[in-house]
Amino acid sequence: MSRIGNSPITVPSDVEVKIEGQKVTVKGPKGTLEREIHKNISVSMENNVITVTRPDDQPENRSLHGLTRSLLNNMVKGVKEEYTRELQINGVGYRAQKQGNKLVMNLGYSHPVEMEQPEGITFDVPNQNTIIVKGIDKELVGQTAAVIRTKRPPEVYRGKGIKYAEEVIRRKEGKAGKK
Repeated sequence: MSRIGNSPITVPSDVEVKIEGQKVTVKGPKGTLEREIHKNISVSMENNVITVTRPDDQPENRSLHGLTRSLLNNMVKGVKEEYTRELQINGVGYRAQKQGNKLVMNLGYSHPVEMEQPEGITFDVPNQNTIIVKGIDKELVGQTAAVIRTKRPPEVYRGKGIKYAEEVIRRKEGKAGKK
């Protein structure tokens, strides 16, 4: 039995959920999210509680059961309160700034790296070494943060680059000198 798939989702009072066949729309104070559910999974709602069910115990349906429940739960949480992901920039001369809805980063290349703000995502730069990615779609927030991190991943010898705030970079020892 899927422990995640079987647990119900309680919908807060200020969030509205509409289920039309395999299309689920979640509307809340922060915005609206839509998602198509796989044809094998059924979603029902009664008394502000969403339940996700599967037709049988086939391996594909079992895996889709928990996934669908998690995706719907993330949608309900996202429209109520935004998801955030914080990135830190380490390195001499490395910095970020926001210009309009662009993120401009100096990362040691011969040119500044510019990144356009995707729809549904906002960038916040409280200081030149911190980037905060905000949005209601958890998947899009994580993907955008990952794309920013790929512009200059952290290196293991000096720790320079862009890393997640909670990430720990294991440092390597450099070359040993002659004795």
